[in-house]
Amino acid sequence: METNETQHIEDQDSDKKPAAQGADEEMSMADLLKAEAEVTEKIYSRDVVTVKVVQVNAEFVLVDIGEKKEAAIPLADFQDEKTPVPGDEVQAVLEKKGGEGRHTMMSHRRAREKAAWEMAKKMFEAKERVKGKVTEIVKGGYIVDISGMRAFMPLSLSELGGAHKHYLPPNAKIKFYITDFSEKDRKVVVSRRQVLEEDEKDRRGGVLSEVAPGHVVRGVVSKVTEEGLLVRFQGIEGKVRLEDLSWRNPQEALKGYKRGQRVKCKILAVDKEGERLLFGLKQLMPNPVDMIKRKFAYRSNLKAKIASVSPEGAVVKISEMVEGFISPEDYGAEGAPREGQEVNTVVVGINSANFRLNLSIKRCEEVEDRKRMAQYLKGAPSLTLGQILLENSEDEGEL
Repeated sequence: METNETQHIEDQDSDKKPAAQGADEEMSMADLLKAEAEVTEKIYSRDVVTVKVVQVNAEFVLVDIGEKKEAAIPLADFQDEKTPVPGDEVQAVLEKKGGEGRHTMMSHRRAREKAAWEMAKKMFEAKERVKGKVTEIVKGGYIVDISGMRAFMPLSLSELGGAHKHYLPPNAKIKFYITDFSEKDRKVVVSRRQVLEEDEKDRRGGVLSEVAPGHVVRGVVSKVTEEGLLVRFQGIEGKVRLEDLSWRNPQEALKGYKRGQRVKCKILAVDKEGERLLFGLKQLMPNPVDMIKRKFAYRSNLKAKIASVSPEGAVVKISEMVEGFISPEDYGAEGAPREGQEVNTVVVGINSANFRLNLSIKRCEEVEDRKRMAQYLKGAPSLTLGQILLENSEDEGEL
């Protein structure tokens, strides 16, 4: 009994399955026909459609457009792309309806161009970067391909700072912004310069974030001026002020530099907003003041020859690199020294502006006087108590 009931249920299920499959097949066929109708409608409305390649010959790429019909696309439309093969899907737009004995003609080139215009419009409005390729070099600029659409790039917008001649070769792949877009006039102007400027600004920002005052770098002299040097470091221009050029006679030192010369600099200041650097060259050299201090200690004695005398004071020559100065207030008991006279002096300071030792004859004489007095007092005999009492009694008798 159970076997018969089970068999009856299975028979009922087997009766239902073909009916369900038939419904699915009918729905699938309906969907397919609907999809084909939509594609056909788009084709004859001259919209861009995606069609499947069924055959490729020497002149045409044949594609399936539904309703058991095929359309032909000129093989030349794919000259800048990989030639499609059967089974590939390509974009196309209707060019000419077919008839008895002739194929419907479609254009892949125009489809790409139409899609490119739509894409370019979106990129222009969104101010986004676009990728393209240089296809022609023309007077005053370049023709650039944007996925099948032609655009013009003036020379002035092709390089950083503009350009007066062509540098980009044909087929060069570039990035740019669309700066002028007019679908009505079929006019598109692009700028590679804007992309380069943005990238350069980002690069300079990265460089400036990595350097700090005290860092030592190498740069190239870009200009020599009366105020100092302009030095470029990794595309960033910095300045070396005249006072930071050399410890001694910076005007004379300036004559030793020329454009294009490589120099080692110390960074003194970083202006991230203004993208400027302040460099120093003398800061990498020993400070003469420190050298003089080590060699000529404060209050040390120094014998020197007077080189010249003027109302401002006397100049003495100590060595090839070191001079001294004696002001009138520091002359000795004899007054102003004579040119060529050797004098004994004391070091009383250093003038950091001209690196001269400040010397004093007067203080030297005072030191010598104190030494003589001390020597005298040291050599005088001591008085006894009797001598002191005798001298006092003699003084009282005189009174």
